[in-house]
Amino acid sequence: MSNLTGKHISYWIDSTPTANFPVLSHNLSVDVAIVGAGIAGITAAILLKRAGKTVAVIESQQISTGVSGHTTAKITSLHQLIYADLIKNHGEEKARIYAQSNQAALEFVVKTITEEQIDCDFSRQSAYTFAETEENLQDIEKEVEAALKLGLPASFVRETSLPFPIAGAIKFDNQAQFHSRKYLLHLIQQIPGDGSYVFENTRVQKVEEDNSCQVITDQGIVQAQNIIIATNIPIADEGLFFAKTYPKRSYIVGAKISADKAPQGMYIGSGEKYYSIRTTPYEGELLLLVGGGGHKVGAVEDTEEKYLDLENYTRSRFDVESFKYRWSTQDFVSFDKLPYIGKLTPLSQRTYVATGFSLWGMTKGTLSGMILADTILGIKNPAADLYDATRATPFVNPQGIKQNIEVGTHWIGDRLKGWGKNLNDVGIGEGKLVTVDGDKVAAYRDETGNIHAVSAVCPHLGCVVAWNSGEKSWDCPCHGSRFSCTGEILHGPTVKDLKKF
Repeated sequence: MSNLTGKHISYWIDSTPTANFPVLSHNLSVDVAIVGAGIAGITAAILLKRAGKTVAVIESQQISTGVSGHTTAKITSLHQLIYADLIKNHGEEKARIYAQSNQAALEFVVKTITEEQIDCDFSRQSAYTFAETEENLQDIEKEVEAALKLGLPASFVRETSLPFPIAGAIKFDNQAQFHSRKYLLHLIQQIPGDGSYVFENTRVQKVEEDNSCQVITDQGIVQAQNIIIATNIPIADEGLFFAKTYPKRSYIVGAKISADKAPQGMYIGSGEKYYSIRTTPYEGELLLLVGGGGHKVGAVEDTEEKYLDLENYTRSRFDVESFKYRWSTQDFVSFDKLPYIGKLTPLSQRTYVATGFSLWGMTKGTLSGMILADTILGIKNPAADLYDATRATPFVNPQGIKQNIEVGTHWIGDRLKGWGKNLNDVGIGEGKLVTVDGDKVAAYRDETGNIHAVSAVCPHLGCVVAWNSGEKSWDCPCHGSRFSCTGEILHGPTVKDLKKF
């Protein structure tokens, strides 16, 4: 399919320079080693260094080019529709802690930007979750009631600046948006020096906790008193976080729009099929960002259709002519709607994780950094117990059962895919599962006709990968690992490339 338009890259990444931090070149020792340089890891690093700790931030690729570089970059405590469910499932007090901690994370980002005068296209905005039809209006009204009960800045509205009618919306005042990578690139520059380090293109292979903690990489070893694993999903399988969450992909397109025709505020729809809407400064006007099309990783092969749907929706609702950008992102959704922040396992003493941000990582990643920094510094954070990463696992709730049954189904059933197909069945620009000499092979034929053949078995826990046509990648439907069309890691939890043939 060749109808897709715009650069196939995140606007946040395309509009910012590379950071150019070095590769780890020798073994070293610090107070805290932080694996992953997204918003959670960088926030923790800044707070720990300010408190006098030496830190080493270790990134497998480039700074803030993972999930934090592919976000919608909304900084808000309005997480679509969550507060009514939190009160129902966890009680009002825990729901209030969730609300207050996300509001605190929002204000931390705002304070940091203000005090350090960070040029990151920051603006205060109202946030909305809207219903287009009366069918979903009752959920909106329940959310308003729940949010007000928790002390959040909520109100019910029937009109917005969207250029189409709605049945109603919940509105949160005084929320914010920014350019996530400009913000993080500013902060990361403050880390190196005085015994602290930042390393790019250094892949962590495993972490060990004994008398001292060790982060073992492909370039050397970092010893530390404490370790934070902030890699979206932990690369360490201890803790079974890959079984307590499920990986979800979603898509974004960006179209240039004049300021007088653009909506004001940040929006997300409700119901089965919904869209996210916001703008950001772009070439003297605005870039309209429309997201949606979410699905479990590996469940959809023709992902180009997701981009086309976003383009069609945007054209039908807004006065835009051409699309400048398109990209996709991935996050891990927690079964109980709460992130996991804290010790890796009940036996861990100095190894910590942050995961399960459920598509709202700008506040949840920030509060993760705040909580983990406090924990290491011996400060009691009022939200730490709510998000305890070792809390009773929700495997047995309906969503957890369904997702883990699907994993088992993929592990067994996907082994039948590709039988009877060979390399001749792979067309130009296509990826297919085929069988070669009895081996399950993931084969991609590039535009010159050359075949790139790699093992179809994910090295994480042995599931069979699926082709992603829109990204030209191999995606694992079990636990969300992703690989380029030639087998290199794009996304964990795996720490190994697909074996090349």
